[in-house]
Amino acid sequence: MSVTIKDVAREAGVSVATVSRVLNGSCNVSEDSAKRVNETIERLNYSPNFLGRNLRKCETNVILCIMPTSEHSLYSKIVMGMQSYASKVGYDIITAVSSGHSATETRQMNMLFNKTVDGAVLLGTNFSAEELNALAENYNIALCCEGVTGANVLTVSVDDEQGSYDAVMTLIRKGHRRIGFIGTNSDAISSTARENGYKRALKDAGIGLDEQLIYKDSYDYECGAAAFDYFYSLDNKPTAIFAVSDLLAISAIHKASVSGVTVGKELAVMGFDNISMCEMMLPTVSTVEQPCAKMGQMVVAKLIENMNSSSKDCKYYTVDHRIILRQSTGD
Repeated sequence: MSVTIKDVAREAGVSVATVSRVLNGSCNVSEDSAKRVNETIERLNYSPNFLGRNLRKCETNVILCIMPTSEHSLYSKIVMGMQSYASKVGYDIITAVSSGHSATETRQMNMLFNKTVDGAVLLGTNFSAEELNALAENYNIALCCEGVTGANVLTVSVDDEQGSYDAVMTLIRKGHRRIGFIGTNSDAISSTARENGYKRALKDAGIGLDEQLIYKDSYDYECGAAAFDYFYSLDNKPTAIFAVSDLLAISAIHKASVSGVTVGKELAVMGFDNISMCEMMLPTVSTVEQPCAKMGQMVVAKLIENMNSSSKDCKYYTVDHRIILRQSTGD
């Protein structure tokens, strides 16, 4: 049987309360008692049940992060930023992957409901705005990199519309007038905002919107290749393509290459996110960079502030993006 705190108290000749005070670093213990307790702990090889103790205190100093997938470096970079800040203030981050399944995400959130963790950060969620608002009334939650329309919940993200706008304006300044858009049919805020940014850039540049240059399907990798095939079936082909994700852009680049189209010369392609693969590709991929580490640090800092405040911060914060030009746009 494992050694208990009662065993330590009995062997050291002190009360359980005294052992507890020693474990918690309390000053209200005599030097002699503290010495006997510590020697007994070492002799009996006692391991304190910190989880149980923290649950009794209603805090664990652990934050749950639920990712929709573990395959994108975007999410892992955000988690690294979260852990970087959390470790400085005595917190830990544990991760879970929902794979985009509502039932899985709800089951993982049980860690928050049963107080196994103090708070949760969702990097994309299946919960509706109404469900998130109800959760936020009783638990410490935050959204990061993907907001939800109507959710009155702490959120940290980039300005997706402005990022898309800046990307398309960059292509326009390079002389492109026919710019294909690879989007999705998703109702996610980011997807809609990036499409709006594309359309706003064309309007501000005095370029009429050509619906033939808009291809929308899903975020699945193969959709980028399908978009390229569609664009190159047109009589009046685009000279540039903007995709709402790097994976879609990379897929289009691959298909262009096997189709004999030289990306960066005959066709410019730009993505969004700046995943690690962008620098590994040939050609390297121009993109809109999301400052993942900064987003991760900010969301954890503000979530912890909420945990220690009687009034919750439910604002929608945006962090600055950056246009990175590489070979896929001729740079």
